[in-house]
Amino acid sequence: MERIMKYRIISVGKIREPFYQAGIKEYMKRLSSYGSIELLEGLEEKTRPRAGEKEIEKILQKEGEKILGLLGKDELLVAFDIAGKQMNSTQLADCINDWNHSGKNRVNLVIGGSHGLSTQVKKAADQAISFSPLTFPHQMAVLMLVEQLYRGFKIIKGEKYHK
Repeated sequence: MERIMKYRIISVGKIREPFYQAGIKEYMKRLSSYGSIELLEGLEEKTRPRAGEKEIEKILQKEGEKILGLLGKDELLVAFDIAGKQMNSTQLADCINDWNHSGKNRVNLVIGGSHGLSTQVKKAADQAISFSPLTFPHQMAVLMLVEQLYRGFKIIKGEKYHK
């Protein structure tokens, strides 16, 4: 029997907007038939509106420590970052398939907050993926991620959905 991979989406920012919450909830429900998936949100540190570069760096470091502290032994870390590799949905499905057969205990998919991800998280990541060179609100990035995960599982299983 094939082992079901555990997935955890780590969103540094909190999902506040009801329309994003509704979309994410819908795709999380759909994804549950493909395995264990959870969403962990709200790890962000408070930032002053006019925070300087050094203060932002400290904030990123604290957030990074929280993220890295969540990782268990033998888990994958995938960072979603503008500097990551861009791919189409079929290529992402190939990644999902590789993660499912990696022998690891869990796949952690991390999306940074308003200032992105810390250097230590980027360095610790097993893989970095970019949705686009465009900048998106983190809430939208989480919605895009759960939709693309769902699409990827549909592609892997050969089920109708992907166009």
